[in-house]
Amino acid sequence: MSDHGKTAQTTQSTASTLSTSSTGAAARAPVKFAYWVPNVSGGLVVSKIEQRTHWGIDYNRKLARLAEDNGFEYALSQVRYMASYGAEYQHESTSFSLALLLATERLRVIAAVHPGLWHPGVLAKLGATADDLSSGRFAVNVVSGWFKGEFTALGEPWLDHDERYRRSEEFIRALRGIWTEDHFSLRGDFYRINDFTLKPKPVQKPHPEIFQGGNSKAARQMAARVSDWYFMNGNSIDGVRAQVTEIQELAAREGRRVKFGLNAFVIARDTEEEAKQVLRDIIAHADVEAVNGFGDAVRQAGRASPEREGMWANSSFEDLVQYNDGFRTGLIGTPEQIARRIVAYQAAGVDLVLTGFLHYLEEVEQFGKKVLPIVRELEADEARKAA
Repeated sequence: MSDHGKTAQTTQSTASTLSTSSTGAAARAPVKFAYWVPNVSGGLVVSKIEQRTHWGIDYNRKLARLAEDNGFEYALSQVRYMASYGAEYQHESTSFSLALLLATERLRVIAAVHPGLWHPGVLAKLGATADDLSSGRFAVNVVSGWFKGEFTALGEPWLDHDERYRRSEEFIRALRGIWTEDHFSLRGDFYRINDFTLKPKPVQKPHPEIFQGGNSKAARQMAARVSDWYFMNGNSIDGVRAQVTEIQELAAREGRRVKFGLNAFVIARDTEEEAKQVLRDIIAHADVEAVNGFGDAVRQAGRASPEREGMWANSSFEDLVQYNDGFRTGLIGTPEQIARRIVAYQAAGVDLVLTGFLHYLEEVEQFGKKVLPIVRELEADEARKAA
């Protein structure tokens, strides 16, 4: 067996021990790990520092296989339709996700999509096929949209902030209905579906997992009502705990429970100072024009909400060098420091950590070999205490 296989087997064995050795509400499922798929050029930081990564399919097939052999359970394909803010080239997310699903055996791949550029019935059909071809590993991330230029360039209207989230909620309700019902009909404000039956249905029951993000009141309420997973931008432990508590309380009123993913940029090095120096170098070489352009675009999108806040309302220039505030999560240090912080986030309610890296192939493998085993040991320790 290869070292990669041994790592995955050890991780799965430890995770199994954790889930079966503890009882009661105190026991939490092992935290899951995902990575941002670099299907967009420019890497995961808006910086001119060297990033040993590539947006092409050959590199990404290799990366996906490496990730699933090193304990990663999910990958998230990015959605960009045109060059912007350092992303000169982009591969379309759903087709790229299917390519990665067909190149792997266990990895679940989440395709990001924009309502307004997709009809839910068409995406439901694509998703059912992708789920069948991958034996039940397709998922979707519904992105309400922050980049006005993509919509106007394609001749689509740019809706007000809360209207974008109302459209996304209707989109998700349509997806779920088509995936789970025969003769599905919907007369909504954005979509009309008349007595539509999808065959075959997806392999996953009741349907493929549905993710979403957003930080506004509209986004949080939408997650509580319809989404399976809620993605959070990088944040402090206290900030994450507050978000989790609020959305779970809202979801409980709907008779639901939501799972939570947290964005994080990982810099694991032999010493804490070495890791912090890498961060300083990334920021020192930031593409100032691209970072400021991105910041202006997302803040304008957020200010359109009634409370005049969006996902990046409190982000500094340094935060915006990583698109989704990944530095703020603080997974920067030695493997043990990072593992302990992950477990602290898990205790605050995080179910999945969505990671980005500077040098993907090297650092994904390093994470699987050096960080993830410590996470599993810490989880097992907590499970024994709770037993």
